[in-house]
Amino acid sequence: MAEFIKIYEENPNPKEIKRVVDVLRKGGLVIYPTDTVYGLGCDITNSRALEKIARIKGIKLAKANFSFICADLSNLSDYVRQIDTATFKILKRALPGPYTFILPGNTNLPKDFKKKKTVGIRVPANAIAQALVEGLGNPIVSTSIHDEDDLLEYTTDPELIFEKWENLVDIVIDGGYGDNVASTVIDLSDGEPQVIREGKGDIDIL
Repeated sequence: MAEFIKIYEENPNPKEIKRVVDVLRKGGLVIYPTDTVYGLGCDITNSRALEKIARIKGIKLAKANFSFICADLSNLSDYVRQIDTATFKILKRALPGPYTFILPGNTNLPKDFKKKKTVGIRVPANAIAQALVEGLGNPIVSTSIHDEDDLLEYTTDPELIFEKWENLVDIVIDGGYGDNVASTVIDLSDGEPQVIREGKGDIDIL
């Protein structure tokens, strides 16, 4: 049974953040708020946790398109090949913000992602998500929480999320109501920006 932890975005409690980070380090699964919809995440370096998320989503890990949630752009070079100045300028303009950027992966990717040619990078404008990544010291691999309801694609109420997920994850963070619009996905892996999915982020940023 998952823990349900209240964390305030205006001022995330360091003690609560540490509790969540400790669970992530041990291979736990955590549902947490972002600047768009709630995400399901785990430590990027933990294979068993990654397998668990893939199983929940009903996909093979090798085929999964998970996002890498980063605290800022400083650890980009850990996972992404050298990018040109124009691409970097777009990233600087848009992040932190409600975007997922698809970028060319490099040879340092964790072993579960070694075969991937591209990676999806997110830097959410959300203090809770950023504090978790900073505390962990490396990205969180993440996927959006979808709803089975035909009318609602994403559940925004943390209590309803907890009811649905309490037996599948270790912690659900209540960071207030989430958004019901996902991030805008932009492919920058080929030099020329290509909008894959229009979401919360304004595409005029390009």
